[in-house]
Amino acid sequence: MNFQRGYHREDPEINLIPLIDVLLVILIFLMVTTTYARFSELQINLPQAEGDTAKQQPAKIEVNVDTAGNYMVNNAKLVAGTVEALSDALTRAANGAKEPVVVISADGRASHQSVIRVMDAARRVGYSRVTFVTQASVDE
Repeated sequence: MNFQRGYHREDPEINLIPLIDVLLVILIFLMVTTTYARFSELQINLPQAEGDTAKQQPAKIEVNVDTAGNYMVNNAKLVAGTVEALSDALTRAANGAKEPVVVISADGRASHQSVIRVMDAARRVGYSRVTFVTQASVDE
């Protein structure tokens, strides 16, 4: 019994707009989170140049500090480990150089105060270029 005349059943429709929105969000997410490996497409050979070497190497003063707090300035052992004695030794080791580099080689177990004395002595005589010697750690 069909009481509705002229009524015919419509086929169901699938709305694609929400499906496209979800796919675009997934695509954007993948684009943002993906890491791309960059492969060099061009083979580039960099040019070579020869520059002048430095005419003068900066004067270098080597200061060694052992665990007992003994000092050696350019392989000359200091009797007194005071800041004044270190300042005098640094001045003598500079041989009149304007701005020598003070290289501190301190034992890993040397006291912090021993290293600070060397830095203070360098500051007192006006040497601001101080560096430390370290060795690379070996990962096993």
